[in-house]
Amino acid sequence: MHDDQALSQQEDLARIVNHLPHPDDYAHIRHLDLRPSSSRAVVEDDILAQILSSCPHLETAVLSGAPELSDRSLILLAETSSNLQGLGLSDCRNITDVGILELTTKSLPLQWVHLNGVLCLTDPSISAIAKTCAKLSELDLRGLPLLTPLSIRDVWTYSRKLRSLRLARCTLLTDKAFPSHLGASEGSLGLTEEEKPLPPRPTTWIDKLPPLMLAHSADNLRVLDISYCDKITDDAVEGIVIHAPRIQNLALAGCTKLTNKAIGHICLLMDNLVSLSLAHVSNVTDGAIVKLVRSCFNLRSVDLAFCRNLTDMSIFELASLSSLRRLNLTRVHKLTDIAVHTLAEHAIFLESLRISYCDRLSLEAAHLLLKRLRRLQHLAVTGVPALKRKGTIRFSDPPPSNYNADQQAVYRVFSAENIARLCKFLDKEERRRRESEVKNIPFTERSDDEMALY
Repeated sequence: MHDDQALSQQEDLARIVNHLPHPDDYAHIRHLDLRPSSSRAVVEDDILAQILSSCPHLETAVLSGAPELSDRSLILLAETSSNLQGLGLSDCRNITDVGILELTTKSLPLQWVHLNGVLCLTDPSISAIAKTCAKLSELDLRGLPLLTPLSIRDVWTYSRKLRSLRLARCTLLTDKAFPSHLGASEGSLGLTEEEKPLPPRPTTWIDKLPPLMLAHSADNLRVLDISYCDKITDDAVEGIVIHAPRIQNLALAGCTKLTNKAIGHICLLMDNLVSLSLAHVSNVTDGAIVKLVRSCFNLRSVDLAFCRNLTDMSIFELASLSSLRRLNLTRVHKLTDIAVHTLAEHAIFLESLRISYCDRLSLEAAHLLLKRLRRLQHLAVTGVPALKRKGTIRFSDPPPSNYNADQQAVYRVFSAENIARLCKFLDKEERRRRESEVKNIPFTERSDDEMALY
């Protein structure tokens, strides 16, 4: 018993979460986790420098809750912690290429690096990480506005053990950042010079980059997020799928140039694909979704928000997925009660459904969902006129504090036990309506739990 308590104390010392360690503990700390917290004062960089230079056994350091972290402190961390395997610098906006480049000279055994929101980073830093961190399996580069295809090409070329790559909102990325779908023969041997069509005149140095030809496949890659990289086209998706055929989670939200052709390429992922986000990819139509569902039958999460060309036909197919757990259909305006009835009858394992601003839906259809989908834990029906009915708002989650009065008035999101309570309330109101009809009394809606007809 005493040995177990001693071991537990050692583990507590080894992992420090959201508070600064005592100097006596520096030598024992292996995991330092400082995330954003409203209950803790901002940590000054001088204090961080002192801590990081005194913890020689750190294996992971999450410093996203220390926004004043500087290149100096990062360099001290790299010089002190020779066994650093994980580094989280999300939103540390004082970090620049200087700190990252110095970090990469230390031959650290880094396995995951999170740099999302570190706005000053440019291509040399990311290329250096790709070329020097041979064990890297997770790289988060979301929201880095200065990155170009040059560094991401190095990631594809050198980081062969990557399992997760996140590039959302890296707005300078084009198709040239991703593996080409052309084989060597197509790229160089297919046509004579006289037969080749003239290419469009390059407008930037990025356009002059040759297609990225890889001799290897990214067989380890499971997660790829390129949301809101709005310059990429169907060709990029084709190259990605060919070179990373085992992707399980693919996020393409906001890639507005994509068409049904890209969905056809995604179908090649087949039963590997588990999660797909196509929010705001408004060119997608029912035919592509039908083909997708019949090819990728293990899908658990599908986001089709703002895909305004879709109709009930897409929902008929999606409802047939026995593995489907999460579905987002926000602002898919053409949806009708028929689609909702289909989900209620067939998508019985759904846990989360978002149908906000689908204004053709009725209260009766929503009630049927609540009765049939017993595993539902989240239902978003904001902006659906039928759900503004008297009495429903008391079961809704509170709206975000930054919503204006109009947004708060239509906010209807139901979670956990409130879903069952809403269903019970609507059951009661349905009984009251029937009783009113039997007694030939005008039906009056109630907002409370009483059964009285008046």
